[in-house]
Amino acid sequence: MAKINVQQTSITVITVQANDYISLTDMANAKDSESRAADIIKNWLRNRYSLEFLGTWEMIHNPSFKVVEFDHFKSLAGLPSFVLSVSEWIEKTSAIGIIVKKGKYGGTYAHKDIAFEFGSAISVPFKLYLIEEFQRLKEEEQKQIGWTAKRELAKINYHIHTDAIKQNLIPEKLSKEQINHVYANEADVLNMAMFGITAKQWRDANPDLKGNIRDYAGINELICLSNMESLNALFINENMPQSQRLEKLNQIAIQQMKVLQDVESRKLLKGGKDE
Repeated sequence: MAKINVQQTSITVITVQANDYISLTDMANAKDSESRAADIIKNWLRNRYSLEFLGTWEMIHNPSFKVVEFDHFKSLAGLPSFVLSVSEWIEKTSAIGIIVKKGKYGGTYAHKDIAFEFGSAISVPFKLYLIEEFQRLKEEEQKQIGWTAKRELAKINYHIHTDAIKQNLIPEKLSKEQINHVYANEADVLNMAMFGITAKQWRDANPDLKGNIRDYAGINELICLSNMESLNALFINENMPQSQRLEKLNQIAIQQMKVLQDVESRKLLKGGKDE
């Protein structure tokens, strides 16, 4: 669940089976000339053009859509006596483009394609701002996904790294405190190779910052650290002494950071495009 703000109106966006659905109820609240969101949605639904849009969308995206029932509603659309609720539309046609939710974030929701179309019932500017804010939300989500993927990669390599430590550096019958000390010591091998300081030295130098040194690392540094964790695990398995591993990892860090920075510089010179 997420929120976007469109012309001072807070609108809920939820995910249903990997699809984005936007609250029509929240959108309808932006229309000052009407008092009830349900009435605005119902009036929009009984409009012939809206009904044809909904039916066409369902036929494209919903194999279970009941076309015969849709044709019946379409034949009545436009008549003064024709009234159609969201619940009736869903029940009679097995529609999936509009859903009704109960509870804390209850209301009528529609697939983004339909919600954008419904935006015209509020106003043209509202529709355009809705699309713009929704796109901004998706861009922010993609950035977050990218960051999360990098963190997950680091976690995977961390498990490979700690497993190699457990199998090769930790003698039997050590206390938990001793084992933790070995892990911390090995983590500082990477910190020293990459940053030139230990985790404690960084905390002492940055008492006002939350988290650890890696939380403030750049993307290139995280990529390099991830690579070094795998390499250090390999070196540990080969029984390479810690001092020798630290020296070797530092050389690798310098080399990889130069390569990554060179790639980044070429992208900047070419306007951000890959070769």
